[in-house]
Amino acid sequence: MGGETQPAQFGIWDGMPTPDPGGGGDTPGTPQFGMGGTNPRGSLALGWGGERKTPGPSVGLGWGGEGGAHPAQFGTRWGPPQVPPRPPPPHPTPSHPAVGPLTVSFARVPTLEQIRAKNPGVQEGGRYRPPLCESRSRTAVIVPHRNRESHLGHLLYYLHPFLQRQQLHYGIYVVHQAGNSTFNRAKLLNVGVKEALKDEDWDCLFLHDVDLIPENDHNLYTCDPWNPKHVSVAMNKFGYRWGTISGGVSGLGTSRGWGGDGGTLVRLAGMKISRPPVSIGHYKMVKHKSDKGNEENPHRFDLLVRTQRMWTQDGMNSLTYELLAKELRPLYTNLTVDIGAPGPPRMAPG
Repeated sequence: MGGETQPAQFGIWDGMPTPDPGGGGDTPGTPQFGMGGTNPRGSLALGWGGERKTPGPSVGLGWGGEGGAHPAQFGTRWGPPQVPPRPPPPHPTPSHPAVGPLTVSFARVPTLEQIRAKNPGVQEGGRYRPPLCESRSRTAVIVPHRNRESHLGHLLYYLHPFLQRQQLHYGIYVVHQAGNSTFNRAKLLNVGVKEALKDEDWDCLFLHDVDLIPENDHNLYTCDPWNPKHVSVAMNKFGYRWGTISGGVSGLGTSRGWGGDGGTLVRLAGMKISRPPVSIGHYKMVKHKSDKGNEENPHRFDLLVRTQRMWTQDGMNSLTYELLAKELRPLYTNLTVDIGAPGPPRMAPG
């Protein structure tokens, strides 16, 4: 009952003397009233608290036990609960509120210095954590890349503030293919995923073409807990028409396709692809000319489509590569990899 946190008390004790002739308690000037003998053990008290370090009156019934200068106590107390300080809410009013449709222009390529100046909260390696809340999603964005520096500049310029307005804890990984062999987007994505999961326990992985810029920040870069997510559903290249393509920009929760010790690029057996409304899933494509070894893959937008018979042979369980360099650059983590020459196409078992 009594104690350092309840200086003012009224009670009847069996085993406690009146603290002093003036009625003062352990805290000078705080009145108490008591009756009893001298046994500090086994005391019984009925009291009403007065002033407290935690404001609010209380009434309680308690039995003292053994415990030296401060006997252990058991009691029942009525009164305002002692509520611990509340942690920050998952998402308070965002410091960078989402705005919806965005104006995207490729008239001028921004420099990395300009992008850094606009994103002071981005840490080395392209990492960001919301300063005012605990994000609900930890998203790694994986970008396959080779000889597309201007495209990368446009993507970083728009993508960093886009993700910050969504209050995400995120990191951007750019996977650069070394050598002159044919650009292998799928393998670079697998390499990026494997290396990213070594850094942090990301719960959402976004596979992002370097030449696609989101045009609406209500298009959330978070993952569906049950199914793969395809967000680039309408592109200016195709007149913003709704399509059934499933690549370009896609997301997958780590519990659904990659798990750290194996798995595949994605297993679609028994799963459907979730998509945002066409009005939100708008993307603008950076125009570019084709160059040798970097030709556009006509099947690039159908990367996630795999048959059930092929999934066990294709993906991270057969991944081989050499990591030539890993650099924590100011706006992204750069992975330079040698993925080897492309092998013969695999055939599904009969």
